[in-house]
Amino acid sequence: MAGKRSKTSISMALEDFYTINGNFSTKIKFEFRDSMNDVVLAASAAVYLLKNSQAEAIMGPLTSTETEFVAYMCNRSQVPLLSFSATSPAISPSHLPFFVRANLNDSSQSIPIAAFIQNFGWHEVVPIYEDSDYGSSIIPSLTDALFSVDTTIPYRLVIPTEVTDDRIDSELYHLMTLQTRVFVVHMLPALASQFFHRVQVVGMMSEGYVWIVTDSVGDVLETFDPYIQNAMEGVIAFRPYFHLSDKVKSFNARFRERFRQDNPGTEVADPNIYQLWAYDSVWAMAMAVENAKLTNSTFVIPSSNDTTTDLSTLGVSEIGPKLLSAILGTTFDGLAGKFRLVDGQLQLLAFEIVNVVGKSARSVGFWTSDKGITREIDSNKDSSNANNLKSIIWPGDLTVAPKGWILPTNGKILRIAIPAKGGFSVFVNVSGPVKKNMPTSAVTGYCIDVFNAALSKLPYAVPYEFYPLHVNSYNDLVYQVYLKNYDALVGDVTIRANRTNYVDFTMPYTESGVSMIVPLSSDSSQSMWIFLQPLPAQLWFTSFAFFVFTGLVVGVIEHRINEELRGKTLLQEIGLVYYFAFSTLVFAHKEKLHSSLSRFVVIIWVFVVLILTSSYTASLTSMLTVKQLLPSVTDVNQLLKQGDYVGYQDGSFVKDLLLKLGFEAGKLKNLSTADEYADALAKGSSNGGVAAIFDEIPYIKVFLSQYCGNNYIMTGPTYKTDGFSFVFPRGSPLLQDLSRAVLSVTEGDEMTLIERKWLGDSNTCTRSSTSLSSSSLDIRCFAGLFIITGIVSSLMLLLYIGLFLYEEREMMRTKTRGKTPWAIICEWFWHYYKVEENSQTSTEDPQGGQEVRPGLAGSSSPTNSSDSHRGEMPPSTSNRDTEEILEVEEYPQG
Repeated sequence: MAGKRSKTSISMALEDFYTINGNFSTKIKFEFRDSMNDVVLAASAAVYLLKNSQAEAIMGPLTSTETEFVAYMCNRSQVPLLSFSATSPAISPSHLPFFVRANLNDSSQSIPIAAFIQNFGWHEVVPIYEDSDYGSSIIPSLTDALFSVDTTIPYRLVIPTEVTDDRIDSELYHLMTLQTRVFVVHMLPALASQFFHRVQVVGMMSEGYVWIVTDSVGDVLETFDPYIQNAMEGVIAFRPYFHLSDKVKSFNARFRERFRQDNPGTEVADPNIYQLWAYDSVWAMAMAVENAKLTNSTFVIPSSNDTTTDLSTLGVSEIGPKLLSAILGTTFDGLAGKFRLVDGQLQLLAFEIVNVVGKSARSVGFWTSDKGITREIDSNKDSSNANNLKSIIWPGDLTVAPKGWILPTNGKILRIAIPAKGGFSVFVNVSGPVKKNMPTSAVTGYCIDVFNAALSKLPYAVPYEFYPLHVNSYNDLVYQVYLKNYDALVGDVTIRANRTNYVDFTMPYTESGVSMIVPLSSDSSQSMWIFLQPLPAQLWFTSFAFFVFTGLVVGVIEHRINEELRGKTLLQEIGLVYYFAFSTLVFAHKEKLHSSLSRFVVIIWVFVVLILTSSYTASLTSMLTVKQLLPSVTDVNQLLKQGDYVGYQDGSFVKDLLLKLGFEAGKLKNLSTADEYADALAKGSSNGGVAAIFDEIPYIKVFLSQYCGNNYIMTGPTYKTDGFSFVFPRGSPLLQDLSRAVLSVTEGDEMTLIERKWLGDSNTCTRSSTSLSSSSLDIRCFAGLFIITGIVSSLMLLLYIGLFLYEEREMMRTKTRGKTPWAIICEWFWHYYKVEENSQTSTEDPQGGQEVRPGLAGSSSPTNSSDSHRGEMPPSTSNRDTEEILEVEEYPQG
């Protein structure tokens, strides 16, 4: 049937071409020979065409097996062989230069199939292919493509080309015992029809199965008998995509009519991609012949004494190389798309993904080399999830994508390894004797409960048995899973980078990190400088700076109006001002402030001093009366410098971490149980014990909960790790589902109950055993107070300076006229500082006639002069002195 359809397409192409190009000087003519799908007959037909007809080019044969032998003959005779149907990668223009593939190599669909499988997250696939060069040729490229998307091939099924139904049934029953439920079928249509009929009979075209077929079946789905189409309900097929243009639609209609004429009484269907390729191949050949401008067609017969076979007498075409070059350079827009040959093969950049539903193949998406899997051929959406495909009807009439694997009831029970060790049994505890290669049900512990809780979240049952293994090294346990001696490893196994090279891990279910345990020691050393410890150096310096700043502000504001804070010299005045400022520390300041601005500054500052002194007193009291417990070691470098012994858990990867940190192997001690931890820490490094123990945080928490109140603490830096996880072989189908289940458990209340059951309440021990207290206060605690007093003092100082400049503006304007800016600044400063000479103006007392010097506007009355009792007023006397003298002179008698 395929030969008849191709012959019709070739005849139509030849007629169409010369109808359009009637002015061409050359014209090709076809001579058809039927190979009857037989390799020997195909070879015989090729010999006849080359020897007797002296054909300058050959098109066909239909199958890859036939084409391979014919290609070798054509290569020897230098006659181009243009194939529109041979898809086997075994036939390549790279080693057969005169072979031209005007269709697609089978390996070109391997990447699209792998992308589709990755899109649904399937990690195991079973290829099923026919036992022939055609069937096996796709396996290398398919294996590489699947490996690139982290998908493994646990089993391959090879079906003989001549096979009975019983043999197929036997192989299918074996597939049912496997976990994998995703199958890729690559075989010719005749064998595929028989195979899928048996698939339906044995019940494997049902819920949970995924069947994917290559283009050898996908291209001819519409030509299958209805009962075969019904048996393939839910199958996914890949086939090269071509645009159904008006030109193609017109060709389809003409093809159906022409096929009826050529083959009366034969059922007619629309032409598939092979008929379009055959049509385009004829056009390519006709264009090449015209472009090559071929003249005489001659064959050179090789001189040979052996003439006993037809093959030895085949001639060599003189125009063959020129015709081959013309074919390879031909480019045009054909029915199947752009006809363009690269390295002797047709290039096609898109595949259509179809779903067999009823008697039709419904398009559900596309794959392109630049966009991957998309819903539409011209879609610009990201191809990162299955939503890019239209809805698919899977086997069993399901619309939800199958998981791709299942644990069959007649399959093996999972062999799960668990670590059997003496210490830290809260994680994994094996009761009774451990027998080699013997399962046990007497297993309890934190890790076991988490594993069972995660399994309970799966929508299917997972039968398993625990096999305890003695722990020499956790890496050894992981390696047993890599060797597939066991199907999984459950226990206190940490995710490590080197382990991920061999196995896969689920999501972690514990917090991560490695830290150290050290004993607490009493801080009995109280030095003579302990009074400085309540405040850190930064807070001491900040407090002193604000004392100085507050004194400066008060001194500036009170300088001109307050003689109590004004000395005879500048140094004496500074001493008076800062004596006043620091006396606020003990609230012993007695000097009166005359300005409201300075009073506001001091009120805020005294509030700050009150809080500082109260906090200092409380902290110092605590240091002197409460026993301080401090870690004996706080830094890894301290351990390295002192050459102390340190401990680690036996079999743990922590040993490698300590060696990387610089510890000598002779300074490391392996410990197994919590009791050994406590004993080694109690002895200390100098008495046969250790100064610190490094371990993962879950173990440290268990140790601290068991020895709660025994003066041990977790301290030092935390080295990042990824927590405990369950281990599976690479590509295990259970991994993804169990990872999601672990997340569901850790995010729920169930995890809290499991931790409380096995690990206890970690907060209880933390509250009772943490007797460490802060050794000093923190400057951040007082930052707000310093900001407030700083802002208030600055505002008051700026306000005072503004008032002073405003009141003295007229007098200073005459003194500073014509002077430089620097001289003006000096003049203002001198005017401010010399109170006796510049701060008062002379006025006449109306009653006594004596001279009175009023003070600065807004100021209070100054203090009395020492000479006021004599009734004389010196030039530097104040207003108050003047008033007292006036009273004496006005009332002399009394």
